[in-house]
Amino acid sequence: MSNDYRFSFGPWNIHEGADPFGPPVRPNVEFAKKLALYKKLGFDGVQFHDDDAVPDMENLFPSEMIKKASAVKALLDGEGLVAEFVAPRLWENPKGVDGGFTANDPACRNWAMERTYRAVDIARALGTNLIVLWLAREGTYIRESKNAIVAYERLLDAVNRILEYDREIAIAIEPKPNEPMDHAYVPTIGHALALAYQTIDPTRVGGLIETAHAVLAGLDPSDEMAFALAQGKLWSVHLNDQNGLKYDQDKAFGSANLRAAYNQVRVLELGGYPATGRFVGLDVKAMRTQAAESATQHLVNSRAIFLMLVEKVRTFPKEIEEQCAANRDYEALELAVLQHLMGKTPQIP
Repeated sequence: MSNDYRFSFGPWNIHEGADPFGPPVRPNVEFAKKLALYKKLGFDGVQFHDDDAVPDMENLFPSEMIKKASAVKALLDGEGLVAEFVAPRLWENPKGVDGGFTANDPACRNWAMERTYRAVDIARALGTNLIVLWLAREGTYIRESKNAIVAYERLLDAVNRILEYDREIAIAIEPKPNEPMDHAYVPTIGHALALAYQTIDPTRVGGLIETAHAVLAGLDPSDEMAFALAQGKLWSVHLNDQNGLKYDQDKAFGSANLRAAYNQVRVLELGGYPATGRFVGLDVKAMRTQAAESATQHLVNSRAIFLMLVEKVRTFPKEIEEQCAANRDYEALELAVLQHLMGKTPQIP
């Protein structure tokens, strides 16, 4: 069963445990040592920010940057891994404090485009043609600070310019409704795909859906995935879990809402996601209380829960589902699903 799905995570998911209220509690793990753990943990793909692959990238000549990215590609090849995508990290640079593509300052907008072009070059050197745009600071703290109509026009222009820069690159937009900004542009997959269809080449623009981001928007992650799958535009998922409408918690998949996790797996199965060859990304972080020697267990757990839920989805009696739907007896269907998840034989009362 594990061969049906390919799994990925980012090096930031092996984390030192720092949070906004406290410093790191675990030692730093070198990048090369993180890569050596991937296959052992059952993962084949590596998610990258541009400066994960090439630290200090903006202070390097283009030739130096590509040389360093090529060295990382050699490391990946040596470990039997592939790069899933590269995301330009625009939100941590002071130049992106007011957003990158939607900043009021044209110099900051120019910087954002140049940095993104470099991210594209890094992606190609790593052997992937997928760019992920998490539009982290593309929004406002107060709505009056920007003209939102103009901001959306600038976002469309930025995506078009990326598509023009490299005719083989594809873009997956990762929506989130808030955090770090109070009001984020492109908060849902509906917004992301509406933007995609306005671009100069909609066939090269899709979406990436993260469980927690959908929950923070007050939406069901499986329905968001279904919307993208129906249009052939679910190009990656970041699975995790979320205990309510708080900050982005990145809890282990299925740890807070197992029923919602089941339905996310179910919709991926219904949509034939494994056949696309795209990755199931796990964007999860170890609890701050976890000791260093077991600070990868959250990744192992999330992958294991996903595969157990795949089995649950595939073994749910289809005749019960069909009979309950035909009888419009959804109370019976709900009980059957819960029985199945709790290891009981599903039955119709």
